[in-house]
Parts: sequence; structure tokens; C-alpha cells
Amino acid sequence: MSRIPVPFRRLLTPVVLAGALLGSACGSSDGDLGPDSRLEQSLVTNFTDTVVLPTYQRLATRLTELDASVQALRNEPTQAKLDAARAAWFAARVPWEQSEGFLFGPVDSERYDPALDSWPVNRTDLDAVLASGDVLTPSYVRNLQETQKGFHTAEYLLFGDGGTKVPADFAPRQFEYLTAITAELKAVGDALAGAWTQTKDGKPPYRETLTTAGQAGNAAYPSLQSAAQEMVGGIINILDEVANGKIAAPYDAKDPDLVESQFAYNSLSDFTNNMRSVENVYLGHLSDTQAQGQTLRDVVGVDSELDVKVRAELAASIQALAAIPEPFRESIRAPAAAQRIEAAQAAINTLKRTFESQVLPLVNR
Repeated sequence: MSRIPVPFRRLLTPVVLAGALLGSACGSSDGDLGPDSRLEQSLVTNFTDTVVLPTYQRLATRLTELDASVQALRNEPTQAKLDAARAAWFAARVPWEQSEGFLFGPVDSERYDPALDSWPVNRTDLDAVLASGDVLTPSYVRNLQETQKGFHTAEYLLFGDGGTKVPADFAPRQFEYLTAITAELKAVGDALAGAWTQTKDGKPPYRETLTTAGQAGNAAYPSLQSAAQEMVGGIINILDEVANGKIAAPYDAKDPDLVESQFAYNSLSDFTNNMRSVENVYLGHLSDTQAQGQTLRDVVGVDSELDVKVRAELAASIQALAAIPEPFRESIRAPAAAQRIEAAQAAINTLKRTFESQVLPLVNR
């Protein structure tokens, strides 16, 4: 029943990134940071090694586990196997949503993001695939439009509309489609993680591209500021997407079909993990790792007035999301939930403005 021909995220991303790139253009382009710069090379090295790489590695591991669990469900369609496959889907969503604070580099240029996470699901074309006689392989799925594959098509096939699906509801063609999708998800997760650590088609690992920002010959990041601006731009981008895309678009339209992760009732968890992604980039580590160099928080000033403000607004955003009743697809049409939804949107937009007006200028110096 999809009514939006372009994957939803792609309607928002270029606008905010354009702002970040404009900021980059205003910064130094010759690698000379100047006497007022607070940036150290370890800012990008720590961000890459302590935040980006472990997040993508966890994503690749959990997509492999999802694929294995779906294969097990196909081989033995019991409720226990279905529960395990659904648990694997939930688990894989965590590192993916926690990566959305840095949707740049290969995830953007190689189009891994739309291949993994486009929505709304195009149910009309999905049904046409199921009704066809086509052999459903991972390579077949790879060539489908983005709203017919990825996390959310797998979600629809695993959970059904409203999470009521039971093993007896699965048709053989649905298993064929589902296993082709999760095999392709696994391949994309491996490729995304590999793009940061391995040379491919003559392209160096993106880790090398980012961590050498500002050094001679680095055309992608000619200055350390340009890399730091990319980091802050990624934060601003996901804050805008959550507040003004993921929350506002379905809420304003009162349309559950526009809600991300609506079949698994996982929307608010997704949004909260997006806030955790912002937190991870800002603090320079994941919840179970330690920073190994400069962080954005260091640039802002640990325990400074602005740092206290950023962390308080982050906590307020997460708290406001927790106050929205589940499932979000029903809350958007419930008058009693309206004030809480609008409060969460406002809290996230407040944090977005703080990064735009107070944090970004610090890395532009």
C-alpha cells in the first residue's frame, strides 16, 4: 500500500547534508587549523576506531545471525523458530539505528543505506513479486527497488500487519522471498563493514580516508575541520530526520503507513537508538567501550556550560520518546498521545538547534 515512490529518508537527507557541506566550504581548505582550532587528529581516529568500526561490525554480525535464524525458520517453521527470527531482527536493528548518526562515507556513496532501510514497504509490488514465477535469489532481490527489500520488507514478512503472524500463515513463496532478503541483508552488512577496513576496486578503506583528514593528498577531507564538520553534520542530519521525518510526517498525516518499523512495533526503539547514535558520536565511544583520543565532548569542553546543555538535551529527548505510548503507529492517531509526541519532537529539535548554532561553529574555527 505504499504511496511514496521515493524511500522516505532520501527526501530529507540531502537538505541537511547540504547545510553541513556549506559549513565545510566556509572552513579551512588547506589543512591549516589556525591558532584557535581545538581539533586534534585523534578526534577522527577515535571516532572511526571506537564508534564507527565496532558499530558496523556488530551490524554485520547480527545480520549474519538474522539470516541464519530465518533459514532455521524456513527449515522448521515452529513458533520457537519464528520467535528466534524476530528476536534476531530486533537485535540487528540496534546497531543499524545506532549507526544513523554517521550516514556518510560508503553507506551513502555505495547506497548501502537505502538498500538496507528504505520505507514505507511497497506492499503492492511486494505482492506482485510473491505472485510471480520468478526465482527469488539474493541477486534477484538486489535488483529490486529499495522499498521491496531490506529491513522493513523482512519485517513485514516476519511479523505481518500488527505482529499477528503465526508459522502456519507462511506460504512457501514468502519463505523463499524472506530468505533471499536476509541473505542480501547479510551481504550488504558485510560489504558496509568491509568498506571501512578493506581495499576494494582500487579504493582504500574509508578508515584511511577519514583518519588522514587534513593530510596532503586527501581530497575527500582536505582539512581536519571538514571531517569534524562531517561528524557534526551527521548528528544534525539524524536529529532532523527523527524529529521532522520519522515523527512528524506520520503524525501530521495521521498515516500509520508512514511509520518506520510499524509491523514489529519497534518505532520508538528505533528513534531512541538514533538518539544513542548521537550520544555515541558526541561522547566518542559506545556504551561498552572507552574513548582512545579526542572526542566532540572534549572539543566542546568537558563539563562546560555547553557540554552540560548538550547532555541534558540528549537525556530530555530520550525521556520524551519514552513517554510516548507504544505502538507509535496507533499513538499518532490517539488524541491523548498528541502532547507527548509533540513534546518529543520539540525536545529533539531543541537539541538539533544546539548542535547547529553552538557546536558546529566550534569545529568551523
